[in-house]
Amino acid sequence: MQEYRLGELFCGPGGLAFGFPCNDFSIVDESKQVKRLRESLYSYGLSAIEKFRPVWFLAENGGARTNADDGRRLGKILEVMRSLGYSLVPHLYKFEEYGIPQARHRIIIIGIRQDVGVNYRVPSPAPYRHLDNSCRNAIENPPIPRDAPNHEFTRQSQLVIKRLSYIKPGENAYTADIPPEYQLRVKGAKVSQTYKRLDPDKPSYTLMGSGGGGTHVYHWSEPRALTNRERARLQTFPDDYVFTGSRESVRRQIGMAVPCAGARIIFEAVLRCFAGISYSYTLPNIIA
Repeated sequence: MQEYRLGELFCGPGGLAFGFPCNDFSIVDESKQVKRLRESLYSYGLSAIEKFRPVWFLAENGGARTNADDGRRLGKILEVMRSLGYSLVPHLYKFEEYGIPQARHRIIIIGIRQDVGVNYRVPSPAPYRHLDNSCRNAIENPPIPRDAPNHEFTRQSQLVIKRLSYIKPGENAYTADIPPEYQLRVKGAKVSQTYKRLDPDKPSYTLMGSGGGGTHVYHWSEPRALTNRERARLQTFPDDYVFTGSRESVRRQIGMAVPCAGARIIFEAVLRCFAGISYSYTLPNIIA
């Protein structure tokens, strides 16, 4: 096997990491030809792979599902990636199983150039099961200074404050026992995250990068939405990472990100494979 120094994997033809939007899966029609796949947004990543021939790549998609329909679409995308000369290991990572304080599920594809002779193994979540990944621990330990960057509190209306007073931790606006005058009057809407309070003893539910009032993630005891810094804690960003832009732009950036600590686990697994360092691994849950 060819030898690689770890630093070389991040420069030149070493490694490439990219994400492609959720709608890249939805626009892929199984009756279309591969050419249609190359015309979608994720083709930018494929173009970089074709041009630079990295030793390995990581491709992340947040909207993919493993049901029959999206499974066929995923198969088409993997077919294109494999045609470029890469061995692939797609896996649905459930980051809360890796000690991340958030139930965040993402399909991540690791591709290694076939001529390299290195096999990637999905890191096992077992070494992380002892960690306290409750949202209370993530947000409160250590306490966030009031003047921390991106820690501006949003003022809640009296209606929202009153509504939240009837919602217990883990409940939302549709499962809580709320008097009629404070109930939502959106016909047919049953979104489970609407005005949902966190359960402090469990990982957070999935942060969203978009959405109007009621989808901002709500504190378990205080009648308010989380600040962006608290959301960043749930995504395991370090406190000295400063986001720029409007408050809503920052919320979008945080909500669309991959948890930093989760990404590190995957990147380190890739590097260990190249360095020949053993680690605990598990079988991929997506076979394609």
